[in-house]
Amino acid sequence: MRTLLSVLTLSFLFFSCDDGEIITTELTFGNTFKTCGDIVFYKTKSEPAESLSLLVTTPSIELSDFYETVPTTENPYLVELVDTQLVVNITGNNVLNYRSYASLPDNLFCSDIPPANIQVTQDLNSGGKALFTMDLIEDDNDGIPAELEDLNGNGDLYDDDTDGDGIPNFLDADDDGDNVLTINERPNYTAADGLSMALDTDGDGIPDYLDDDDDGDGVLTRDEENTTQDQNPTNDITNNTVGPDYLNPMVATAVPATAYRVHSIKQKFVVTLNLENLTFDVVTQQFLDFGTLDDPSTNKTRTVTPTF
Repeated sequence: MRTLLSVLTLSFLFFSCDDGEIITTELTFGNTFKTCGDIVFYKTKSEPAESLSLLVTTPSIELSDFYETVPTTENPYLVELVDTQLVVNITGNNVLNYRSYASLPDNLFCSDIPPANIQVTQDLNSGGKALFTMDLIEDDNDGIPAELEDLNGNGDLYDDDTDGDGIPNFLDADDDGDNVLTINERPNYTAADGLSMALDTDGDGIPDYLDDDDDGDGVLTRDEENTTQDQNPTNDITNNTVGPDYLNPMVATAVPATAYRVHSIKQKFVVTLNLENLTFDVVTQQFLDFGTLDDPSTNKTRTVTPTF
């Protein structure tokens, strides 16, 4: 898991010459922005009531374009972004706008019907350039931090693949390929103990989540589906007192598996926006960090089923 913490402060100087006094207005926004429509990126605050917004019509884009991925040439189970950057010239129908208000209306940018009685006290447009940068973070959400799935300790998460199914452990929801999800094999990770408390049913020194024969009975866990062959050994139980057959060394009947289970991989798309060469009527600024997109669509899940 990665955490991004920052504070974004945007400062503009507005000058009034009515009485020779210089008036300074400081705009302080959070470090995120939102989006809606075709396509508006915006950020607002209520004290004072202000907004910054960027309308992009050229090129014609949709939010999904920022999240488009394709399989890598090296591994069909891995994906990469189609585009990692998008540059938009702020000119013509692409509009960057700063506004201040008597009070901030509700749902200012995303309402089908514009809010009534909007009192705009200042309205400024700017030219310049918008630079979107896209990044993709993936994780198997198995309860084990990605850095602890670097089993050989070389700093490369992609060359650790315990079951050899082509999905590296940090993206593999079933690290040992036994058709029991890693998170259900009780890795028992804590910040204090790491993985030292991981369950090891047969006491062979290999934690269950990396052991393809959890009970040590000589039959692979994925082959202990004596009741239903559905790529889920947890629901095959001969003795209700002991539990699933794959954890019962007294049951050693092999029913050879024919497939791996479906794997789910969590995706977090990180879209950041920087503005360059701003030219508002009363201020020129070379660079402005607009922040990181805050939208539910940035969180997705993809599924893969390794070849058996």
